Parts: sequence; structure tokens; C-alpha cells
Amino acid sequence: MSAYHPLTEAEAIEYARRLPDLFHAESELVSREIGDGNLNLVFHISEPSTGRSIILKQALPYAKVVGESWPLTLDRARIESEALMIQESLCPDLVPHVHVYEPDLALTVMQDLSDHVIMRRGLIEGNRYPLFAGHIGRFLAHTLFYTSDLGLNQQEKKERVKRFINPELCKITEDLIFDDPYTDSPNNNVPPAIRDAVGAVWGDGELHLEVAILRQKFLTSAQALLHGDLHTGSIFITQESTKVIDPEFAYYGPMGFDIGAVFANLLLNFAAQEGWSADEASRRDFRAYLTGTIRDTWNNFDREFRRLWDAHGVDRMSRTAGYQDYYMRTLLQDTFGFTGAKMVRRVHGLAQVADINSLTDEAAKERAQRIALSIGTMLIKFNRQAASIEQLIEIADKAVQ
Repeated sequence: MSAYHPLTEAEAIEYARRLPDLFHAESELVSREIGDGNLNLVFHISEPSTGRSIILKQALPYAKVVGESWPLTLDRARIESEALMIQESLCPDLVPHVHVYEPDLALTVMQDLSDHVIMRRGLIEGNRYPLFAGHIGRFLAHTLFYTSDLGLNQQEKKERVKRFINPELCKITEDLIFDDPYTDSPNNNVPPAIRDAVGAVWGDGELHLEVAILRQKFLTSAQALLHGDLHTGSIFITQESTKVIDPEFAYYGPMGFDIGAVFANLLLNFAAQEGWSADEASRRDFRAYLTGTIRDTWNNFDREFRRLWDAHGVDRMSRTAGYQDYYMRTLLQDTFGFTGAKMVRRVHGLAQVADINSLTDEAAKERAQRIALSIGTMLIKFNRQAASIEQLIEIADKAVQ
């Protein structure tokens, strides 16, 4: 089974049975294909007699969401597995363990997280996760600091940059986030009820200037190894545990892009409370939880990143008085901009979010879309003036007044 081909469930079971130290040789194994994403096959392999289970994730040579007309490199499976292993070395409790990477099959065997839920679904159901801000703040601080020129020998970092060149998946981001939403692109999926608001986005030159600046940073700023697609659908969670998954978009880029992805998806759920909350009081309360999570995430990240810098910084010049404050202020500004860009694309771009799209009340859905678009565009326009995370929260709260 060495030549690449998409696995059947029977072949996935056969492969899993041959893995050492995971299952008993003669035990019955059961497979379910559970992939609901856009790019991969995902098999859940379990051994009913013991309760043991693993995940087999296989890259497809095309975008599953579109079909074979959109070919994609299988090398993204290598990038994902190597990124996970780097992240595990830095935050072993916050990512799934990789058992095996099989390059010939573009296949990664990893820890099963069936006892967790996808965070997007959990938030839609109204659940709260009190440890998340601390967990994701630490994940961001450690993975971004230790893969940057601040925490990694610069020559070793350059070698890492070579290994994580990811042009095909970066191209998806470059188009779907930083281009298509700002023009009448065939890749867009414009909700008819908000065509007027989308048309205003297409004609807003001030907005386009800020997006062009953000896009240039995404294209050229190799600050750190990013997850690259860090939304609430790429986070498994419980009340006690957070696990970041699916870093197949990993590449060296601007740190604020990963932080902004987390914030954008919390704010998309914030907008969607138009339909998910039962009344105005519960709506205000859950929105305050979401913005509080953003505040706590940034503060935890900022505090831990500075601690790592002070204790483990490898670059003498980075200790120059005032440089750390300058760096963190610029990073906050980037985070504002990328948060906005990630929100705008989820309102009328190709791949939208269940937080808003699964609302059944059409009036509530329209309000949520307009709120999300308003927050996103304001954050983009304001990004280079940002000085405090409180300003992001003020922009969100103003949009729902």
C-alpha cells in the first residue's frame, strides 16, 4: 500500500492494524470516515474490545469542497505533520500527538480527540470554556516566539522557512481573504439580503488600501511559523482541555494573522448571537463572555510572550530599550487588521461559518451578517491606530448598540 491513492475504509483498517503498539493483532477494528472539512479524508479507527482509537488523516490531491478541478499538493500533509510535531515540542498538552507520518500516502496518524468537541459547535450551543484564554494565549506565545528570530537562531529559522514554503495553500489565503471579498469575484457567495453592504465593501477605497497593506505583510513578513488557519473549527475543546488541530496551512508569516484568526471567529459568534441568544439579556451576557475571552487571550499572550523574550531571547539587538514595546504594539495593530480581514471573508466569501449560516431566522441571520461586516471593516480601517485590546472590544460593542 505504498503508492498514493485515496484509502477506502477497509484499507484504513488494514493500515491501522499494522501499526505497532496500538491495537491487538487479531482484534476487530471499526472505521468511520468523519472528514467534514474541505481538503482531506479523515478516518476514525477504533477497537471496540479495548476502547482504543486513533485518527488517520489523508490529504487528497484536490480541494474536497470543490472537486478535482481544484488540484492541491500532497506535500501539505508533510507540512501539517511537521508543524504538529514542532507545536507538540513547545506545547505538548495543546495539540494531538502524532504517531506516524506516512509520506507515500500523504497520511498522518494521530491521537483521537473524540472526547472533545469542535469549539465552533460548542460556542453555537452556548457553552463557555473558562480555561481557553489561558491555553490559547500560551499556545500562541510559545509557538510564535520559539519559531521566530527572537527565540530561534536566525540561521536555523531560515532553514525552517525553506521547509515550510507552502505556496498552494498560501495562494488560497491570498485570494480568498485578501482579494476576492473586495471585488465581484466568482469565488464569492454573496447573501442577497446584504448585497448593498457588500457592494459598499467593493467600492471602499480606504478599506482596500488597508487590505493591500495587510496582504503585503501576509506575502512577505516571515515572522514566525504560523498555524495558518486557526479558527474555532480547528480547535477541539472541553472544560479542562484545548487541542489545536489541522495546521496544513502552516507557513512562515506575520504573527498577527494567527491571533487575528482566533479573535475573528470569536467575533463571528459574537455577531451570530442575534440568533442564538434567547433574549437581549442573555445576548449581552454571552457577548461579554466572548469579548472577555478576547481580552484575556491577548493579555495572557502579551504577558507570556514578553516573559519568554526576557528569559530566552537569543538576539542581542532585540534587547534594545523600547524595541519590545514597539514590537508588541505593531503586533497588536496587525492583529486588529487580520481579525477584520478574517471576518469580512467569512460573511460573503467562498467558505463561510456555521455560527451565522446555520441560523434559521432570516432576519437574525441578516443582522448577524451586517454586524460581522461592520466589525470587520472597522477593525481593518482602524488597525494602524490601535494601541489597546480594549479598542477592539469597543469597536465590537459599538456595532451592536
